[in-house]
Order: sequence, then C-alpha cells, then structure tokens
Amino acid sequence: MDDTELLFIQPGHTLYPEELELRYRVLREPLGFPRSAVTFPFEAQSLHLVLRQGATVLGCVLFNPEDAHGGRLFQMAVSPPLQGRGLGARLVIALEEELRRRGFTHVHLHARANVVPFYERLGYEVYGEPFTEVNIPHRHMRKSLASSILPGRRSQEA
Repeated sequence: MDDTELLFIQPGHTLYPEELELRYRVLREPLGFPRSAVTFPFEAQSLHLVLRQGATVLGCVLFNPEDAHGGRLFQMAVSPPLQGRGLGARLVIALEEELRRRGFTHVHLHARANVVPFYERLGYEVYGEPFTEVNIPHRHMRKSLASSILPGRRSQEA
C-alpha cells in the first residue's frame, strides 16, 4: 500500500464525496442510519484527513477544534477489507502530528466500546462512565498531545 497518500481536505474537495461515502458505509449504514446521518453541523470547521489511493478514499479521520488547545477526534473509518493493517493508526498518528504542529495540546473522542483497545494502543485513556450514542455502547477517551513524544523523536528542548 505504498502508493497511498495522506491528505487534508475540506468539504467541497473532489475527494469529499468519497470520504462521506466511506463514513456512511463503515459507520452509519451497518447501524441502519440514513445517509443524511453521516454529516455533522461542524463539518466545515473540522480538519478532514483522508488516506487515498488515487481517487479512492481508503480511510479518514476528522477533528473538530473546540478551543485553542483541544477538540474532538471523530468519524475515524477504514474500508472494511483493509481494517487491521495499521491504516487507522497511521491516520490517527498523522492527525496528532498535525494537531501538535498547530499548537493543540489535547484531544478527546467518543469510542465505540469495541474499538477502545485500538485507541488504548495509541495512548488514549478511558474516562467517565459508559454511555450510548447512535444506539451502541461508547466510552469517553482522551489523550494529552503535549506529553506524547512519538518513538524515534526527540524533544526540541535541550
């Protein structure tokens, strides 16, 4: 999969309809929700990171800034035949790198209960009580970006 590319896009980009279709197929259609349930009121204010191969979106993750320091990661999806190959981790790590570059220090998310271990492997921690969203169990998770140094990277401070 070395012919793939990570790309930040916005609504209106030529890949945006592909991103929406992936989000629908992976996150909403299996739960019986209509296509209209895939978009959020804050789409235009959010960062959209897609993993593409040519004109095909293989994965995506979004981030909605809530203040100058942090916000919410949401709508992380990878095409089902490609799940389990590290593409989701690649997306989240690349998003976190961009968030750090932009000065964000923390991120939180609503994780479906079955993907909590995925986010824990990426350094996220569960907090608060379990809750139901889109009719399925979820957990609140968060991560401090300020203290997260990726393997092989050195702090800029000497």
